[in-house]
Amino acid sequence: MEHSQWEGKTEGTTWMHRTLIRSFRYLNLRFVYAGMAVFVVPFYMLFAHRGYISMYHFFRQRMGYGPLKAFRYVYLNHCKFGQIILDRFAVYAGKHFDFDIENYDLFLELSGKKEGFVILSCHVGNYEIAGYAFKAKEKRYNALVFSGEAATVMENRNRLLSENNIRMIPVKEDMSHLFLMNNALSDGEILSIPGDRIFGSPRSVMCDLLGQQAKFPLGPYAFAVSHEATVLAIFVMKESTYRYHVYIRPLDTTVVQQKGSRQEKAAHLAQLFADEVGEIVRKYPTQWFNYYEFWNNDEI
Repeated sequence: MEHSQWEGKTEGTTWMHRTLIRSFRYLNLRFVYAGMAVFVVPFYMLFAHRGYISMYHFFRQRMGYGPLKAFRYVYLNHCKFGQIILDRFAVYAGKHFDFDIENYDLFLELSGKKEGFVILSCHVGNYEIAGYAFKAKEKRYNALVFSGEAATVMENRNRLLSENNIRMIPVKEDMSHLFLMNNALSDGEILSIPGDRIFGSPRSVMCDLLGQQAKFPLGPYAFAVSHEATVLAIFVMKESTYRYHVYIRPLDTTVVQQKGSRQEKAAHLAQLFADEVGEIVRKYPTQWFNYYEFWNNDEI
């Protein structure tokens, strides 16, 4: 299940989504960005108070910004999030983006091996868009996704990702997605899991992130540890209108396996991932897209 305070679902009706996709075949992306920044973002900041307030707290408390700078960065964050969403619809319409990739050789090396491996992502940057650009040539790529998305989004995801040998595994209430996840790794495939959201299980682990303890889901890390899988952290960060920078970071699972119990190993792996998230967020503070009180330890 997604966090109770923020569903993470793309807003708008099916008609609106289809109209947006058609319009991208004729409109310049920068022009659409400008319209969104002037007309849409101020509306959301006025009426979507929960997301606005949590993001303001993020910039004040975690990034250490003053009140005016924090307010300005909340606006910039909303603009960047809007650009990320628009980029996805632009891809649905056939537009292309450029990607600068760090450690791509490592990804190709792991893809060429018999064993499967795990990729951890989070709600930072635009991880989804990489799936529309890269083809999984050696191994099938399995991505765990939120099953409550809008029909138009899921339709276009399926169309584009299936062309690149990528299969979506929707999260199910009955936890049946766990069987598909197990099968994917057992078959030597790639499994991509969000590392910052609870999906059906209340189990969590405390990690230091940007100077304060925050709850991370235990499941993804326990799953990787139980399979003794190689783990990569991947972040896809927007650099300019048509360019993204992809960071591929290996997590040191050899150190993880030297820890005590399985839960201790999972907790150590979670902290390694949190460290990578913190480094990326410091570099791209406007691309943190968890619109709820992430450091509120009273609930997940």
